[in-house]
Amino acid sequence: MKDKIKERQELSQIINRLKQKGKRIVFTNGCFDLLHLGHVRYLEEAKSLGDILVVGINSDRSVRELKGPGRPILPEMERAEIISGLGCVDYVTIFDELDPLDLISSLLPHVLVKGGDWTKETTVGRDVVERAGGEVVILPFVKGASTSNLIETILKRYEKRT
Repeated sequence: MKDKIKERQELSQIINRLKQKGKRIVFTNGCFDLLHLGHVRYLEEAKSLGDILVVGINSDRSVRELKGPGRPILPEMERAEIISGLGCVDYVTIFDELDPLDLISSLLPHVLVKGGDWTKETTVGRDVVERAGGEVVILPFVKGASTSNLIETILKRYEKRT
């Protein structure tokens, strides 16, 4: 599993070699804090759009800035290792920026995938990918499957015990 986790520069070289072999590269990104069914279905569907699925994971610092001081629940290396353990995921990298634009620009995937809480117009990196001849795919959101909902459920169930 850990051999799937790569630094950006090494990953970029790997992806370039795979492209030269004719492989279709799919990229998606997110916090992936507390893996749930929505994440798994989303990643499996993303993989079906190409040959190689690359997942960019927000660093702990960027998750805190995006989601607030109580997040992430799991540290970045644990999140990366959990995601890398999924059979549908080929490579994982951690990015520290608030959005993945620099990472997308360095990888130039054939397919950029986001979940149904995004639109093509609001997808970061859309212009870069489309200019390079790639496409943006928005996958349906799995209703009720969210880390925030999971955290809320845990808090409600365990506050009754105290």
